[in-house]
Amino acid sequence: MSITRVANVAIDDGTHRDARVRRRIDSVGTWGFAAPILAVFLILFLIPLARSVYFSFTDYTGYSTDVNFVGFSNYARIFSDTSLISSLSFTLLFAVATTVLVTVAAIPLALVLNRAFAGRNLVRSVYFFPAVPSAAILGLVWGFILNPLGSGALNTMLRSVFGVGPVPWLADSHLAQASVIAVSLWSQTGWHAVLYLAYLQAIPAEYFEVARIDGASRSQQLRFITLPLLAPAMTVSWLLLMTGGLKVYDLPFTLTGGGPGFATRTLTQSIIQSGIARGDYGTASALAVLFLLAVGGVVLVQLRFSRRMEGRFS
Repeated sequence: MSITRVANVAIDDGTHRDARVRRRIDSVGTWGFAAPILAVFLILFLIPLARSVYFSFTDYTGYSTDVNFVGFSNYARIFSDTSLISSLSFTLLFAVATTVLVTVAAIPLALVLNRAFAGRNLVRSVYFFPAVPSAAILGLVWGFILNPLGSGALNTMLRSVFGVGPVPWLADSHLAQASVIAVSLWSQTGWHAVLYLAYLQAIPAEYFEVARIDGASRSQQLRFITLPLLAPAMTVSWLLLMTGGLKVYDLPFTLTGGGPGFATRTLTQSIIQSGIARGDYGTASALAVLFLLAVGGVVLVQLRFSRRMEGRFS
């Protein structure tokens, strides 16, 4: 073997050795950055989830150290409890209704806010403001406005202006559900409109100029340019609305307390009250496990649908 060939082999070996060392350093660096995230995920999610699954098969009360295995009796109790069924139905109604209504209201609002007019920044701030206070504070404020007694702010206005008697906004089951959904619509529309507005401003103006030159009307521009390019924003907005609607607690609790009866009671409120107020951690854990599976299933279906819609528009 010639000296040149030996030198080339040595250089190749050194190059491969350096590449292996760099790969190992990169791998160590990657795991070093990922380790804190994995630790947080393990401590705050996996371990509590495993404990909830375990407690869902027991009669654990949160106080007694004598824990007995009861099998699927906690799960069977959930589907025979009318209050839990009612909370499940309202939670689904709230999540779907807010997702649909906020989307229908936020996209046209974003289109309006994207136009040039005097005081545009002020108007954007006004619409965004309801998303700043916590939902619990909004529930307390709107509880005063929608008070079903004659002293309620809205009922006082209706009586003085239209001569209408007190409307049971929060005392009637259907009106209470509609009131909770309406307050949520009022508080979230501005925030999601700003989200859509950010995507609208990222659309190149040349697309609309070319469409106008080709004779496309505003409705055609909206259908074939704006809405397809807003598909990623819809995915983000729908995911936030649906997950937030399924785990909602503070707004219905402070606005109606879950009443009248169980009309506006949510699943999260049922989990908290079953586990803490009644000391039935077994049933609460079983409900939490079912709730997690339901939310995961809904999110997966929604993401699949959103990706299919994005692929059709693209």
